[in-house]
Amino acid sequence: MTGIARSKTLDRVLVLEMVRVTEAAAIGASKLIGRGDEKAADAAAVEAMRAALNELAMDGTVVIGEGERDEAPMLYIGEKVGSAIGTGPKIDIALDPLEGTTITAKAGPNALAVLAVADEGNLLNAPDVYMDKLAVGPGYPEGIIDLAKSPTENVRAVAAAKGVEPHEIIVCVLDRPRHADLIAELRGLGCGVVLIGDGDVAGVIAVTDPETTIDLYMGQGGAPEGVLAAAALRCVGGQFNGRLVFRNEDERARAHKWGIEDLSKIYKLDELAKGDCIFAATGVTDGSLLDGVKRLAGGKMTTSSVVMRASSGTVRWVQGEHRNKN
Repeated sequence: MTGIARSKTLDRVLVLEMVRVTEAAAIGASKLIGRGDEKAADAAAVEAMRAALNELAMDGTVVIGEGERDEAPMLYIGEKVGSAIGTGPKIDIALDPLEGTTITAKAGPNALAVLAVADEGNLLNAPDVYMDKLAVGPGYPEGIIDLAKSPTENVRAVAAAKGVEPHEIIVCVLDRPRHADLIAELRGLGCGVVLIGDGDVAGVIAVTDPETTIDLYMGQGGAPEGVLAAAALRCVGGQFNGRLVFRNEDERARAHKWGIEDLSKIYKLDELAKGDCIFAATGVTDGSLLDGVKRLAGGKMTTSSVVMRASSGTVRWVQGEHRNKN
């Protein structure tokens, strides 16, 4: 993408090194595909990703992770990672070692290992709460979407800009009871609604790929995943709105703890992921974005990954072949 200054700090954290980190997490989780154990699959991905991050010559801080320290033994928010803590380049890290734990346990589609890195202070330190999300792909006028407006208004705005009728718009929505009214409103307009069971990072990224035919992403999901998705859109284009959703006073207190004062703020793309950033993802199970890990005869494994960088707008598709060391 043009207009984004290249980070010399990120130059030292090689793009392909990020792929190695997500590959490690995906391979770790793949042992548990279809085994029905969400916690074991997540733990395997976390352990593998942490080990890979600690091999990198950086001073990394997890700003989006597995939760607060008392909730997560590894890759907790605030944890320092890397082999050059105190001396290496200071990097903020947003991660989800296994985006789609239920998907993996049930051998469903679109489970990913995902990671985003940026210079220190450039990723929103979002608490583990819900977020209202609205995303559209590249090529539209700035401000075409607005969370302050209704789903109907947003669909009509995108349809007008695209030169089609509202009923020709396709919207991706997480399949949850809380979205019943949203789905009804969209179908009332005649929109196609693509329901996904989990994995809303992949759902948001889908708006950037014309082959998915998805125009918009709408709905409520995890705030950490919102930051990760925003980092991806920062690299390849598109627009994103996010607004944190708090269910109780405890969640509001946690937001204040992480420095969030305006609890009703609608965040735009460059407020969630600023400046130059790198996004990487590796498929755990087959999906619309990436193929999953394939475990073949003789200990051979294959992986499918994508890595993106904001300053260059470069998107690399990486096919990996690995030998099982165990």
